[in-house]
Amino acid sequence: MNFSIKVVESKREKIRFIKSQWLFYKNDPNFVPPIIHDRYKLIDTQNNPFYKHSELKLFLAYDKTNNIVGRIAGIINHNHNRTHNDKVGFFGFFECINNIEVARALLESVENWLAEKGFDMVLGPENPSMNDEVGLLVEGFEAPPVIMMPYNPKYYIDLIEGCGYEKAKDLYAYLLEPTSFVSEKILRLKDLIKERYKVNIREVDFTNKKAFWRDVQILKEVYNSAWVPNWGFVKWTDEEFDYIAKDLKLIADPKLALIAESKGKIAGFGLALPNINECLIYNKSGSIVEALFHILTKRKKIKFIRIIALGIVPEFQRTGIDSLLYYELGSRGVERGYKFGEASWVLEDNEMMNKGLTTTMDAKVYKIYRLYQKKLNR
Repeated sequence: MNFSIKVVESKREKIRFIKSQWLFYKNDPNFVPPIIHDRYKLIDTQNNPFYKHSELKLFLAYDKTNNIVGRIAGIINHNHNRTHNDKVGFFGFFECINNIEVARALLESVENWLAEKGFDMVLGPENPSMNDEVGLLVEGFEAPPVIMMPYNPKYYIDLIEGCGYEKAKDLYAYLLEPTSFVSEKILRLKDLIKERYKVNIREVDFTNKKAFWRDVQILKEVYNSAWVPNWGFVKWTDEEFDYIAKDLKLIADPKLALIAESKGKIAGFGLALPNINECLIYNKSGSIVEALFHILTKRKKIKFIRIIALGIVPEFQRTGIDSLLYYELGSRGVERGYKFGEASWVLEDNEMMNKGLTTTMDAKVYKIYRLYQKKLNR
């Protein structure tokens, strides 16, 4: 196939990079069109605080008639390298026609860029970091993605593996049904856990600006301390956490943002978001105005919530407070009219979270996402 790879530089080219995603999902009923404004924020190297410690290189593949046939991003996260003392770079925002030559050229563009900068491994997809959309969908193509989870054609697996990439880690998405939150085991344990550890669960304060940002600070500290042992984890900077908190505040349900305290000490938090993808799937243009219209007119019909983050302070891990938070989020979600929950994502070897979800909550893995890696020749 006759094609060329070009570096994306101008704002106009970046918008074209974003809009090109539509080309790869024609007639796919599970494709949720992204909001163009939000996508731009992810690659906005001038204003997104992620890029104060990271670098981004965008590439587009064009055929001989100047039609886009693929895209990719190369990412360098210096905070990741400082945290893990490695030389790992990343690829993300991958889209491609079903052509191994185009896929190889795109991936090699990132590989060469990283190798020139002294990196010895490439990992991905991350769009653009572990704190955003992560992984390639490898199982569970039957349903659209929930909020802030990726989706891709099944043939991407063959393209990426055909270019020499191997599994680095799998990420699980669990399906929670209403009965999951009233399993015999959790009903038996919840009061015992509350009494033993004197647990109080309260909602994040959305009514008062000062109180809200005080609670955001608590969430950040818990998240950064709870997730330290996790593979690939990098702490949020203050600016990054505040940046995303402003966005999530606009769509969050205050009843599903919880802080757990034990004997007056912060023990953990849980956050679930309404799956606004059930509204955005109708927003075919990606317009922010149309997105707001669909959210306002269809929000009451949302069936799913996504448990997007749950963290337990190390001192209180293995106490069962994590299961208590899952129970509280789920049961409150049912009270709010939601029918299902997705807990995602969970590392395949996160024993504590996987055990809590499967044995206590009767949850089932229904989607699997994969991070791939490849050694670079320098």
